[in-house]
Amino acid sequence: MRKRREAREKAVQFLFQHDMNPPEDLGLAFEQFWHNSRLNVFLDGRGPTWGEKVELPPASEEDTATRQFAEGLVRGVLENRDRIDGILVKQAHNWDMHRMAVVDRNIMRLAIYEMLCRDDIPPVVSINEAVDIAKKFSTAESGKFVNGILDKVKDAILRPARTAKDAPAP
Repeated sequence: MRKRREAREKAVQFLFQHDMNPPEDLGLAFEQFWHNSRLNVFLDGRGPTWGEKVELPPASEEDTATRQFAEGLVRGVLENRDRIDGILVKQAHNWDMHRMAVVDRNIMRLAIYEMLCRDDIPPVVSINEAVDIAKKFSTAESGKFVNGILDKVKDAILRPARTAKDAPAP
């Protein structure tokens, strides 16, 4: 399950980046994002010397699975963004989308997408993951804010909150 958390965190990072600076070519943006992500992990703690050419090792099967899950989430959010944003605005009374912190907005978009379109993921899992990611990447109060909004969304969705359909794990 740790890999799904990592994939969700990467998806939120990509969605944040996309929200701030939408790319012209989504495929190229994904390639650059994953290259930079792998490069950061590879260089973590050592940093290259000036002019050093860095050769990244091939992506592992786990890395590939994480990427596939994350990209599926991102594409789903982007394809359903208008619908997701409509639900988000409806449930976030007195909160204009542009007043929400960009990271919180994208965390909630991801969770709402999962609740609406991914019946292999129980809504409570989507909410718990979103709250934990908000606590990690946003402010001290973001977890409560995200939880409150997503709980209202969950209540409005007509599906069991704690069960999922059987689906193959990515």
